[in-house]
Amino acid sequence: MARRRDVIIGIIIALSFIFAFGFFVIFFLIALTGGGELKFAGMGGNVGVVEMFGIIDENSGREIIRQLDDWADNSSIKAVVVHINSPGGGVAISQEVYDAILRLRNEKPVVASMASVAASGGYMISCAADRIVANPGTITGSIGVLMQYYTYYNLFDKVGLGTETIKSGELKDVGSPTRPMTDQEELMLRSVVMDSYEQFVEVVATGRQMEKENVYPLADGSIFTGLQAFNLGLVDTLGGLKEAVDLAANLAEIKGEPRVVKPYRREKLSIFDLLGNILENLNKKVENSTVGPQLLFLYQ
Repeated sequence: MARRRDVIIGIIIALSFIFAFGFFVIFFLIALTGGGELKFAGMGGNVGVVEMFGIIDENSGREIIRQLDDWADNSSIKAVVVHINSPGGGVAISQEVYDAILRLRNEKPVVASMASVAASGGYMISCAADRIVANPGTITGSIGVLMQYYTYYNLFDKVGLGTETIKSGELKDVGSPTRPMTDQEELMLRSVVMDSYEQFVEVVATGRQMEKENVYPLADGSIFTGLQAFNLGLVDTLGGLKEAVDLAANLAEIKGEPRVVKPYRREKLSIFDLLGNILENLNKKVENSTVGPQLLFLYQ
């Protein structure tokens, strides 16, 4: 009897192990693939719509770049609308999205369609398009650069904590959160910010065919409504996504009603998809976290 009981217990333990192992294998496979299969709505369309929603960071930016490059190579897509609802984000990744739009523009017409917000980096990437369409109430502009980082040296003083740093040069630990910024560090960081600022102004001047001297008065970080931006020459026309699609179709000389196609991911359906998505979001937060100063084209 005891022998039979031991066998049953052993089988239960083995089955439990197999079940647990299978669960974690599926869980990590979903997490690694990011959950959600990329599909396309409106197969057979001739106007592609790419959505840049939210902060432009390494995750969202890379996905947008892949989509833009896919549309560039897709012969059935005759024009592309970049639908933007973003306050901007990182400087370098915003510039890469901008470059990807320029590459696409070399192949087919591109129209930027501004939704609720297309400011700072969101406005910068718009400047790569052939035309910019904004709603009258869109928040745009915020042409400028900022650099920020967190400090907690006051908290350290209160609790009696401190750090010791051995460095090869006076500026090696610039942006340290454990002490105030020095004058020399501020001068150096300001030069980096202003160099990035000049790059932004150059992008606007080139994209809007304006003299840089005429861009500077608008490039103090001010925000504008879509209507104000239209009157200032920062956008080409007023309207929503439909107007942007129609304009793109017109630029591509598409006959008849344009047929829209855009990528989307399938809905999360299972518990495994849910768990994988949670882990994916956690990984994104860790990957996007930085310790030192962040250089941003960002409207806050």
